[in-house]
Amino acid sequence: MPINIIAKNKKAYHDYEIIEKFEAGIVLQGSEVKALRAKRANLKDGYCRFIKGELFLMNVHISHLETTNRNFVPDSRTPRKLLLHKKELLKLFARVGREGLTIVPLMIYFNERNKAKASIGLAKGKQLHDKRQDLKTKTLNREAQQAMKRNY
Repeated sequence: MPINIIAKNKKAYHDYEIIEKFEAGIVLQGSEVKALRAKRANLKDGYCRFIKGELFLMNVHISHLETTNRNFVPDSRTPRKLLLHKKELLKLFARVGREGLTIVPLMIYFNERNKAKASIGLAKGKQLHDKRQDLKTKTLNREAQQAMKRNY
């Protein structure tokens, strides 16, 4: 069974150069899992931050369903804990502190075992000229592909 992608962060690939990717589990409440199954998530402004040695997913919007009991509706932008191995956490913490890198969420998905996972990336911010160059190469590649299709 392939993975079921819930939300992608296309803006992260535009704004950052992804150096390394990690897979992390997410601590969620039951209604949040149901909302993810309904694909009600937005990673656009999300980022990760270390709080007391633990990694948290900040500013990621998971909206609640209308069928959720009003007394148990969680805040849609609450920080959510990410589950990683201790060795991975220490590696990320060291690189963020030493090299000034950031950690951004790339996508949320359900894996083969039907567990909600987040793909996070260790990233370095791009300059404006880098973004323009990437956009230019992407456009040229797209035009070349279209020209190849027309010839066949």
